[in-house]
Amino acid sequence: MSSFSTRALTLLSSVFGACGLLLVGVAVSTDYWLLMEEGIVLQQNQTTEVKMALHSGLWRVCFVAGPEKGRCVASEYFTEPEIEITTENTANILKMVRTATPFPMISLLFVFTAFVISNIGHIRPQRTILAFVSGIFFILSGLSLVVGLVLYISSINDEVMNRPREPEQFFHYHYGWSFAFAASSFLLKEGAGVMSVYLFMKRYAEEELYRPHPALYRPRMSDCSDYSGQFLHPDSWPPPQRGRSASDVSSDISIQLNQTPPQHKHLLLSTMFLRI
Repeated sequence: MSSFSTRALTLLSSVFGACGLLLVGVAVSTDYWLLMEEGIVLQQNQTTEVKMALHSGLWRVCFVAGPEKGRCVASEYFTEPEIEITTENTANILKMVRTATPFPMISLLFVFTAFVISNIGHIRPQRTILAFVSGIFFILSGLSLVVGLVLYISSINDEVMNRPREPEQFFHYHYGWSFAFAASSFLLKEGAGVMSVYLFMKRYAEEELYRPHPALYRPRMSDCSDYSGQFLHPDSWPPPQRGRSASDVSSDISIQLNQTPPQHKHLLLSTMFLRI
């Protein structure tokens, strides 16, 4: 069961990471983040006439109605593009959304780095730290992307709130599929990051479970004494005692008999014979 869950986490983190990388790459490279339309309301028959319609991304603005119909202009970050826009608020919206561009680019760089590290970690699962590093990069990529999305939405809302309300004019906007891809990529990258970190924890726990105890690699001395192994060395052995000859024993017996009183000699003799 544990090996099955580890394989499932490995597969899911790879799929989520690949899908997150693909979606944010498509979102950054396409120009359907925002669609805007503005015109006038005809009072006679209560119909509308579109004066300008466009869709924009992080790098380009394309017009689908109005004087600039069929023209796509690259977003200039340091100089203003030479295009004719109906109202000043629309121009301000296109100008303000540029502040959010660096964050999706940083997110794309982070998710690409995380995807590469994650695949290296799957090829070499013994490098458990790679799963943790890739998870951190996935999470940072998602956070960077959500900061960019929040800045993008807030800049548009601020300009729309400041737009004057005129009954004879209308203004509509909505977010396109490129924006939806970026939002979906955020969810996928955060999921891949969480699964990668959890995979690191499981691999680390399995390594600790099957790792031999360090005490098995070296002999352990007894705790009762610091000198428990000293008698294993021949140098510490006591010198061997040489056996005594019969003449030495008889001489010792005669000396002890001469020094013993007569009344105790028979006791001393019986004791010596028993020892022999």
